[in-house]
Amino acid sequence: MPRKKIETTEEPKKKTTRTKSSSTAKKEKKPIRLNETENNAVSAESVNEVASAAVADETVKETSPPEVVPEVASTVVPEAEKEHNENNNGYVKQQKHTHPKLGFNFLAQQTLAELRKIAKEIGVTSISARRKDDLIVDILKTQAETMGYRFNGGTLECLSEGYGFLRPSGLLPSSNDIYVSASQIRRFGLRNGDVVWGIIRPPKEQEHYEALLRVENVNFTDPEAARKRPQFESLTPIFPDEKLNLETDRKIVSTRMVDLFAPIGKGQRALIVSPPKAGKTTLLKNIANAITTNHPEVILMVLLIDERPEEVTDMARSVDGEIIASTFDRPAEEHMRVAALALEKAKRLVEVSKDVVLLLDSITRLARASTLIVPPSGRTLSGGMDPAALYFPKKFFGAARNIEFGGSLTIIGTALVETGSRMDDVIFEEFKGTGNMEVHLSRKISEQRIFPALDITRSGTRKEELMVSEDDLQRIWALRRKITNMDEAEVMNLILDKLRNTVNNREFLATIKAG
Repeated sequence: MPRKKIETTEEPKKKTTRTKSSSTAKKEKKPIRLNETENNAVSAESVNEVASAAVADETVKETSPPEVVPEVASTVVPEAEKEHNENNNGYVKQQKHTHPKLGFNFLAQQTLAELRKIAKEIGVTSISARRKDDLIVDILKTQAETMGYRFNGGTLECLSEGYGFLRPSGLLPSSNDIYVSASQIRRFGLRNGDVVWGIIRPPKEQEHYEALLRVENVNFTDPEAARKRPQFESLTPIFPDEKLNLETDRKIVSTRMVDLFAPIGKGQRALIVSPPKAGKTTLLKNIANAITTNHPEVILMVLLIDERPEEVTDMARSVDGEIIASTFDRPAEEHMRVAALALEKAKRLVEVSKDVVLLLDSITRLARASTLIVPPSGRTLSGGMDPAALYFPKKFFGAARNIEFGGSLTIIGTALVETGSRMDDVIFEEFKGTGNMEVHLSRKISEQRIFPALDITRSGTRKEELMVSEDDLQRIWALRRKITNMDEAEVMNLILDKLRNTVNNREFLATIKAG
């Protein structure tokens, strides 16, 4: 009897010891070493028990639900977006992707000379010809690539599903687009048309596009600042009061004449009215090159709608700016989509106090494309024009404005007249009173092969006294009074001769007596 009593007392003790060792192994999770000394030896049974406990613990971790992020919607999202949500709304984990050494805030505080020095040290090419904003992007891109990451960006197009795509080249969908998750769009308050740069990753299995991992730059500003920017519609528009200097080479007289008789300011809503073959495209190219030469701080965009492909190539090779084109062989829906995204991009840049110049060729073809896709309203203007089709072109042209204490959006559009189509004349009549600057090209002058075929008497700018000095203004008005009753071709020959014989416009105005 005493012997049985001893067995019963030892058995629970032994069991208790095993339980304690199992719980201790779960808590500490120390690695088990079988080649220890005799004092630290562990039995095979204990090893199996501890290993089973560790496996059970890992199984619980794997099957436990992930932490719910408040900003992530409960709807079904694509695979790439799930990864972004798990990585804290688009930010990758610190141990996998470290932040670059040179951040945007640091680079933005540097001068252009300091940025060029930094760019040269890390191996950036074509330094001298780059704007400050573009140079910062080049530095971030080169730095990311040297650290083993991919750095890219583009214009954001938000879709109705909540997510969006970055269009790196042009504004049309392509295989090079970059996926942006809905959580990233909400996290940084991204809007349609934002210019976003960041670190990207290649597509995974069953994915077709690269995905944005970390946002580094939004509209050439800090990503956190993008959340606090105002809406474009809430900004206060004022008259243009800062002139864009278009005078470059003394031999390029077209921009010199525009600078004299129809000056363009930041925030101008300008209309170039031209018959066919009067030189409007050449004038646009000269204006674009003058802006990039004299105003490197201005962001230049050229939008070509329903244009010939060879004209697009020529413009891209002639102008140092962003060329956005939809040629005449593309559907009207594509024309409207490209124009809408280009306008949104310009607005987003103005919201962060950038000066943007948008050249549109032409507003007539944009209105024609709008006529083809807008549902009929039941009313028709002369020439078969639907009044509802003019809403978007007017919205586009009306977006040009100079912002008080901020940036500016300058739109210089071309309107076709004397084409033999009544619709084109109606479109021009609808836009005639909306601009605050007009340049008229004359068919009569162009037929005599006198270029630029500028009709000085019909060209002019509203509130030009805000941009031109009083002395220069009096001399220009005196010249206008003298040429009022003269023949157009005779006036052009007279002024062109004087312009070619003077070095600049200042010297030309000095030859005119004020009053």
